[in-house]
Amino acid sequence: MCRWAAYSGKPIFLEDIVSRPGHSLIHQSHCATQCHTAINADGFGVAWYGERPEPGLYRDVMPAWSDPNLRSLTAQVKSGLFLAHVRASTGSATSRNNCHPFVHGRWSFMHNGQVGGYDAIRRDSDMLIPEDLYRHRKGATDSEALFLIAVAEGLDDDPRGALERAAARLITLARAKGAAPHLRMTAALSDGQQLYAVRYATDDLAPSLYYRWSDSRGGMAVVSEPLESGEGGWTEVPAASFCTFDGASVQVEEFRPCRLAVAA
Repeated sequence: MCRWAAYSGKPIFLEDIVSRPGHSLIHQSHCATQCHTAINADGFGVAWYGERPEPGLYRDVMPAWSDPNLRSLTAQVKSGLFLAHVRASTGSATSRNNCHPFVHGRWSFMHNGQVGGYDAIRRDSDMLIPEDLYRHRKGATDSEALFLIAVAEGLDDDPRGALERAAARLITLARAKGAAPHLRMTAALSDGQQLYAVRYATDDLAPSLYYRWSDSRGGMAVVSEPLESGEGGWTEVPAASFCTFDGASVQVEEFRPCRLAVAA
């Protein structure tokens, strides 16, 4: 399972989330505590928003802890909205195109989890991506397919509904041709204005997800694991939830793609 962290609020250096805390994302890349794999060495990526609507993107295949370019970038770049991810592959190759976050237009997206039996449904899932979007399919992961299907389902106008419908379509395929668990996911996504996150699984093993508002930073961190051991104030996101973050406030809504998958 991958690890990721997102931030929204007053602009801060990326390193304040990615590398400086005691249990920063880079620390989690080799010492994760709340997932099956403690080592996340199959690449990393950062998407950040600045002066332009579309995010900047830096991804590479090295382990996050051994890339001096990542440390230099995060020490110099400030942003009020960014997504960062360290990858543990669930089967697809280690390549830049398979590293998260993925971007399309102003949207950025990253995912931790899996679609059950994805190798058996990969062709079918690609067929769910409309032709005008398929040229943006650069890699081979289930995560990128989920993202592009959500874009096609109306991500611009209805982020929760679009991601719910996209997840339902992959669950339907996994039930028909794949394997259990049909879907496990935590994901973060942003259009450069708002930060969203989701936690869901078709079984009872949804990946971990937390959030915390920091008065000192003036921002919200949304993470796979708390950034400091023993630090208070972290709220665990309930399973089957979609969160919209707006300053210090959080709107939590139900996320139930299985209902749509049954209807299909």
